[in-house]
Amino acid sequence: MPKIKLPTKQPRIDMTPMVDTFCVVLTFLMLTTQMRQPEPATIDTPFSISETPTLDFNMMTFLVSPEGKVFMNFDNGPDTILQFRPKILAEMGKRYGIEFTEKQLREFEKIPSSMGVPIMDMQAFLNAKDNASRKVYQVGIPLDSTDNQMAMWVFYARQVNPNIQACIKGDSKTPFPAVKKVLDILQEMKVKRFNLVTNLEAAKINLEEIQQ
Repeated sequence: MPKIKLPTKQPRIDMTPMVDTFCVVLTFLMLTTQMRQPEPATIDTPFSISETPTLDFNMMTFLVSPEGKVFMNFDNGPDTILQFRPKILAEMGKRYGIEFTEKQLREFEKIPSSMGVPIMDMQAFLNAKDNASRKVYQVGIPLDSTDNQMAMWVFYARQVNPNIQACIKGDSKTPFPAVKKVLDILQEMKVKRFNLVTNLEAAKINLEEIQQ
């Protein structure tokens, strides 16, 4: 007797659940992700061949603009519950006789970009409604000998977070005296080691040498 052939069915994969999950995740990321705020100064870093990456935490970064203005930023450390940023601002307030409110401390903690605001204008800066209103206060951190606020920022940043490291990011057109001023202040504050942020230079390949 001839064998009875059972009908074969092609497997069917239903992608609907996967697409639904992907849409939910994408929507969540779009609603919760914050746009990165632009830095107060446009920095075109010079090139180098160093491939050492910068750390993601325990860093205080100094931006030196082509006009010689200095802006500073530091993180909350490896764990955000440490809240290093508001603690540093509170110590600066004690040094200059300024009492920051809890709301202002929390607002300072959330600012992701560098700041170059004189400490006397910090309360007005934090109370401003938007980035456009805050921009007028971004005039650079005072560095003169009579009011060296950058040195105080470095002092309290290292006091609150002893593991913090220094990093300098200068524009390729920044005059050397402006960078040297930052280096001198770091030396005065006993910061002997620091990193320089650069762009990775493209490697030049000589095809003739390779073929030989």
